[in-house]
Amino acid sequence: MSLASDTKITLTGDLGSGKSAVSSILCEKTGFEYLSTGRIQRKIAEDMGVDTLELNRLADTDPSIDERIDSVFISLARDPKGYVVDSRMAWFFIPDSFKVYLQTDVRVAARRIMNDPNRNREQYAGEDEAVEKILARKASENARFMEKYGADCANLNNFDLVIDTTNRTREEVAELILQAAAGA
Repeated sequence: MSLASDTKITLTGDLGSGKSAVSSILCEKTGFEYLSTGRIQRKIAEDMGVDTLELNRLADTDPSIDERIDSVFISLARDPKGYVVDSRMAWFFIPDSFKVYLQTDVRVAARRIMNDPNRNREQYAGEDEAVEKILARKASENARFMEKYGADCANLNNFDLVIDTTNRTREEVAELILQAAAGA
């Protein structure tokens, strides 16, 4: 199974669905470069001294936040290299990409996020608070992207492949993506 050297695989989906972990495996197997909105957002939030939910709220009224992030992904559509892109909007900005949506149960997502040592800016008092903030962040992002771009992140028909990661390993998910992308 082989992918063209200019293939772009865009992953979006639920918070805590394993996008970053799966992206890492995909990059390892393909040799493609990795780009992540989450990393960019967390860095901007850290620089501003806020959490990611507050950054999303600020982005509702400050278009420069989305513009900083979006410009990176818009330019990728013309780039001749292969990429694995972990981004809520890359599927929209790179229309010829292989578009993947990862789903997971929100409680599983909360536990994954709470146990991820790389997400030290996303601290929660407990699982219930994590679930509440995850759902609020998703709703905020979906509403903003719909209003700003007319992009419906919740419409799964926008994607070439939808995978529920709740009971799958990241390796299984990566393998499913590679098989489907090679057959596309």
